[in-house]
Amino acid sequence: MNVYVRELVSAMAHAGVDCTTYTRAWRDDLPAEVLVEPNHRIVHVRAGDVDMPKADLPGIIPEFTDRVIDHIQRAGGTDAVHANYWLSGVSGHSIKHELDVPLVSTFHTFARVKALGGDPESTQREKAEAEIIGCSDAICVSCTEEERQFVDLYGNPPGNIEIVSPGVEHAFFAPGDKGGARHALGLADGPVLLFVGRIQPLKGVDVAVQSLAELGRSDAILLIVGGASGEEGESELARVHALIDELGVGHQVRFVEPQPHHILSTYYRAADVVLVPSRSESFGLVALEAAACGTPVVANAVGGLLTIVEHGRTGFLVPDRRPDVFASHIGRIVTDAGFAAAMSAAAAERARGYTWSFAAARLRRVYADLAARDRVVCK
Repeated sequence: MNVYVRELVSAMAHAGVDCTTYTRAWRDDLPAEVLVEPNHRIVHVRAGDVDMPKADLPGIIPEFTDRVIDHIQRAGGTDAVHANYWLSGVSGHSIKHELDVPLVSTFHTFARVKALGGDPESTQREKAEAEIIGCSDAICVSCTEEERQFVDLYGNPPGNIEIVSPGVEHAFFAPGDKGGARHALGLADGPVLLFVGRIQPLKGVDVAVQSLAELGRSDAILLIVGGASGEEGESELARVHALIDELGVGHQVRFVEPQPHHILSTYYRAADVVLVPSRSESFGLVALEAAACGTPVVANAVGGLLTIVEHGRTGFLVPDRRPDVFASHIGRIVTDAGFAAAMSAAAAERARGYTWSFAAARLRRVYADLAARDRVVCK
């Protein structure tokens, strides 16, 4: 989500749209405002303790909202407010009514979708999302599959559903020399499997570890790039370490701290295959970035991954996250050089159709359309 907001706002700023991103201050030494580039500033909003746990964030939404409204009014107003994630949606809902501006919502994940994947959310979030949906003038989803799932679970909303697919920065994420990337990371010549993402139950790191064990290649390694995240992050990390010990693959698994976004391209290029075994995934930016680097993806057959990965051509989709099926597809990629090369070329070609400038153009049209329509009224 952070990448989505940063890159999409930057693309709109480059197109001449004046954008302000409001985010809660998470350190005491952060400046009140930062001009990131022409037409794009970030405002760090002081609300609650800087190091407060995520579970306590709903309680400081009113304070955050009041300060955002105050800043907008002092800045001379705004044409629209665009909320990302449900916490911001609660704030955006209030801002819409206070300032009489259109509300655009991008949820990134939905409570009901997560519940289907075995990750139930709080009743508070479920209720808040329903209220935000009921007052949003436009709801942005990433692909047709997310749109279908949204309508199945929530029905047709009073506002428009708009598909604004994320993009990829092709200046960073593009095919490159695998040998050079491996040399830079100190990797040997054996098969390299890569997992990139937060370590939490939703993302399925355990499936990646089990897939490595099922592969049965002592020369293969699994790189896990990311850190523990969320309330269950530390316990999930401990569970994954225990699983690694149980399966006897400790010498084949390497944990890597979260990396700056642009550095990830080196890891993608070094890998033979990227694993995305998430229980649910609204889009799957990791899968798109990997494809842009020409690295095949083996992913769970859910959500936006159904759109990004073309089964058998740019990667493979695995129903029900079965490690044995993951391993079978991985095995074909790492043992058939000609097949892997064709899949790599197809993946890179498909990814070229996703750009942040196109996403920004779609979003600008959404904003323009809202200016000519009546506001959605809360029921």
